Amino acid sequence: MILIGHDPTVTERKVIAIDVGGSHVKLLVEGEVEPRKFDSGPKLTPKAMVEGTLAAAEGWSWDLVSIGIPTPVRGSRPVSEPANLGKGWVGFDFGQAFGRPTKVVNDAVMQALGSYDGGRMLFLGLGTGLGSALVIDGRVEPLELAHLPFRKGTFEDYVGERSLERRGKKRWRNLVFEVVDQLAKAMQPDYVVIGGGGIKELDELPPNAKRGDNELAFLGGFRLWDPAWTPTPAAGASTGNLSA
Repeated sequence: MILIGHDPTVTERKVIAIDVGGSHVKLLVEGEVEPRKFDSGPKLTPKAMVEGTLAAAEGWSWDLVSIGIPTPVRGSRPVSEPANLGKGWVGFDFGQAFGRPTKVVNDAVMQALGSYDGGRMLFLGLGTGLGSALVIDGRVEPLELAHLPFRKGTFEDYVGERSLERRGKKRWRNLVFEVVDQLAKAMQPDYVVIGGGGIKELDELPPNAKRGDNELAFLGGFRLWDPAWTPTPAAGASTGNLSA
């Protein structure tokens, strides 16, 4: 486990980072060591997510909220319903529900920001689908690479969870290497970070790639409130997008 403590570059106000996934919602407050979680799934609504977070975070205190969700986000608001969760995410007022200033980003953006270690980094999240983001000199841009054409389908069709189940680990791993190579040639990063649940299925990594850690999403959530790490408006957490 990566122990994530207080980052002195971040405002003294404490941040709670919430990573919403298809099977679990995970959360951590700055200064705490052990993340907490509760079940997610296709019936999870944003209201249920807020209620579950407040229940799971009992005993913790915080001033600011960061949320990563598996859907495109603009202006700190989801622009489409997450494919593997319940309905109602578009138009939901997260800041009002939490009663705290809140920033919302795509989950890949949050993990990318936490995984970043300088230069030009391409982040690829292997999971149900394919999350992606590009970070350049501390500025993060969301990408939507999953549904771009590849072979007889899309990138997601070949490296997502269903492909692993259907093709087996060996064929899937070869496809991951091929996809990473193609995307790296297009994006020209200094390095690639591969995260998401699928990373545990990779015994070896493609050239110039680093192994991500899902818990770095919490660090990304903390960094969202640090002006030095402010994402571009397209990433969903531009300045001024605070709900009270």
